[in-house]
Amino acid sequence: MTVLSTQFASSDLSRSASKVFAAAVIEPVRITRRDGENLVLMTEEELNRQQTLLGVAAQIVAVSTFTAPDSELVAEMTRHFPWMLALTKDDRVNCAHEIIDDARASFSLGQPNLIVGTINAWRDTAEAIAAGYSADEYFVDAENPVLERPAA
Repeated sequence: MTVLSTQFASSDLSRSASKVFAAAVIEPVRITRRDGENLVLMTEEELNRQQTLLGVAAQIVAVSTFTAPDSELVAEMTRHFPWMLALTKDDRVNCAHEIIDDARASFSLGQPNLIVGTINAWRDTAEAIAAGYSADEYFVDAENPVLERPAA
């Protein structure tokens, strides 16, 4: 991830665009805005370098996880995500594999939402288990009758 040390106000783009562009050629710059989300200006080459790095990261993840036994993979994952210890052993294995698979997909697509959602879902599950909730408590039987709306 690039650390943005240079920033300009959005008004600098119109006042001194050449200065902003010259800085962006050297490194990505943050454009701050009062009326919206900040933007990042970088060269296309820098964007390509970052995308290449994510692609290499996805390949390294794939190689490292396919060569490690499940026990080593889960042990390493729980070291980085200690909340996984609240899960059962089978769920830890499932969680580790799902995180790895979704990380590879996210890296290859350049879309972080998939892996972030997967990690959050598993973490929420671990928190619920740690708080004493179980799936059996909240099982919804499909054969239960539909309740009518109460009359006023």
